[in-house]
Amino acid sequence: MAATPSPVAERADIDPRALPDALLHSGQPVVLRGLVADWPVVRAARDSPHAACAYLARFDPARMPVVATVGPPEIGGRFFYNADMSGFNFRQQQVPLRVALDTLLKNLEQDAPPAIYIASTSLESFLPGFRAENDLDLGDRNPLASIWIGNRTRIAAHQDVPDNLACVVAGRRRITLFPPQQLRNLYIGPLDLTPAGQPVSLVDFAAPDFNRFPRFAQALEHAQVVELDAGDALLIPSMWWHHIEALEGFNALVNYWWRQTPEWMDTPMNALMLALMTVRDLPADQRAVWRDVFDHYVFEADDATANHIPETARGALAPLDADAVRRLRARLLKRLNR
Repeated sequence: MAATPSPVAERADIDPRALPDALLHSGQPVVLRGLVADWPVVRAARDSPHAACAYLARFDPARMPVVATVGPPEIGGRFFYNADMSGFNFRQQQVPLRVALDTLLKNLEQDAPPAIYIASTSLESFLPGFRAENDLDLGDRNPLASIWIGNRTRIAAHQDVPDNLACVVAGRRRITLFPPQQLRNLYIGPLDLTPAGQPVSLVDFAAPDFNRFPRFAQALEHAQVVELDAGDALLIPSMWWHHIEALEGFNALVNYWWRQTPEWMDTPMNALMLALMTVRDLPADQRAVWRDVFDHYVFEADDATANHIPETARGALAPLDADAVRRLRARLLKRLNR
């Protein structure tokens, strides 16, 4: 029998006008009950999905097209690969936001509507003025703020490099989380063919196949699960796996993404891709040598790594800044394009 996931730690005493830095640096997920309960969009959503859509439409004067992900009723809201994993079980199309909202409202009473998901849509670009009425103070961080809208959908477990503060503003969501160390037990799919940019778990959480994915039972021993109502928020630390289920006919979530590193730092996924290309298929003894090299220069680097080199000659081993990274990137591109 699979283990029962544990609940996520909760806080109900956080002032949305002054989010503590210690909280935003947390290495563990934290539920923040009622954090955005006073937002006007939440109050509208508590009246009805129609009121929530009318409120959102106020901030769409240009009627800009958004990218809507649409799947047939047969997928049960699970956006995923097709049967042979040569593609996906959904399509994407550009539609005006108000058309997407109207379609969601028309499908509210259907038992098995098409799955519709408007993912990661920039508030600044598509709903200008929304944050003036619905926002959080994240101090000196400059987060990317986005909105996610849809009906009963299921998003496969994945991880993101930035820290994430996810605020449910309409409907309900169930989120299942796993520590980053559960990578091997989640059976992650391709790195370069992904449903939405991030590699995802191939396990169907609604009906896990423990014969095909036996180690998923071990992952569940470390799982944490929470259900969020409108007004609740969840802090998802960097690289925590999260599987998201929207539980109502109309759901909306606003999230803030930020990194605890300078903006000029590249994503580690690029380094992983390069390592696959250059290191993975070396003979075993050579891989062992390069593991030691990476430990020395990357994973265990300290002041002693380069202090025997004059400061003016340390190059890439010196502390990096935006200019140094630009030079490194140009050098790398030149090498790759030889």
